[in-house]
Amino acid sequence: MKGREDIESYLLKLGLPWEQIGPEMWSLQADSSENLVVTIAGPVVVFRLKVMNLPVGSRETLLETLLRLNATEMVHGAFGIEGASIVIVNALELENLDFNEFQAVIDDIAMAVSKHYPVLSKFRTAA
Repeated sequence: MKGREDIESYLLKLGLPWEQIGPEMWSLQADSSENLVVTIAGPVVVFRLKVMNLPVGSRETLLETLLRLNATEMVHGAFGIEGASIVIVNALELENLDFNEFQAVIDDIAMAVSKHYPVLSKFRTAA
């Protein structure tokens, strides 16, 4: 069964700066994203990146934008709201996870941030 050692070998193979922040939790720095967290949660590996704080005030247009991006632009994961933050999340089965799939998720998250942050950041001042 795959586990912590497999994830750490994938991280080493990626060559990105990372640190272990828990028994089965790692923080990665991928393409200037400083808060990409990878966690083993039971039978899945969860990828989570905080994109920005959730703006206060009217959010209808922001939420519609996030839903449209999820439907048309996100390959592996989805934008979501966690507490007072907008995040990108993804979960993959640990048992069948291979390096190419692991790397594809990290690349997809990095691409989503670089491509969509300029649009989403406009909502920070719209409130």
